[in-house]
Amino acid sequence: MLDGWARRRIDPALNVMGRALAQVGISANSVTLAAFGVGVLAAVAIAWGWFLTGLALLLVSRLGDGLDGAVARIQGKTDFGGYLDIVLDFAFYGAIPLGFVLADPAANAVAGAVLLLSFYVNGSSFLAYAIMAEKRELEGRVRGEKSIFFTTGLAEATETLVVFVAFCLFPGWFPAIAYVFATLTFYTALSRIVLASRTFR
Repeated sequence: MLDGWARRRIDPALNVMGRALAQVGISANSVTLAAFGVGVLAAVAIAWGWFLTGLALLLVSRLGDGLDGAVARIQGKTDFGGYLDIVLDFAFYGAIPLGFVLADPAANAVAGAVLLLSFYVNGSSFLAYAIMAEKRELEGRVRGEKSIFFTTGLAEATETLVVFVAFCLFPGWFPAIAYVFATLTFYTALSRIVLASRTFR
């Protein structure tokens, strides 16, 4: 829901940084892999109970996730780059809740499992919609130029980042926040299914 608002505000700065990286020969895929690696370190830090360290690493990871697209727009986009970006994004989104589950299984395991299930369902609805849209040669640029068809929803990348920041700042509230966000994520998946039923019949 907030991705469009956020992109308009951060894209100019990302484009400047992306141009600098491209000029020194750093590839978009290298940025994607580095961002994911930092994201994994964030999850490990969280699992050890180092929540503020995890927060700092998490934010650096998401900065890298924005930079890879800026670099790709300068160097030229590739299908593999788009594929790698989406796969590692989903891996990152699963790693952070897993970190909180490992940090305190007794308190967080059930809520974390529900949240991960919602991510799984939502991700499936997102990717399946993209496949059907490609099959029908539909175009969607509501989130700018992307490698695959993007559908919007109530729970998108910006909302997920805000929730992950809240997890790190208030780790004792993880179960409550996770249940609320899982509900929003399930709603996003359901709304996409309804949209698909109207578009693909």
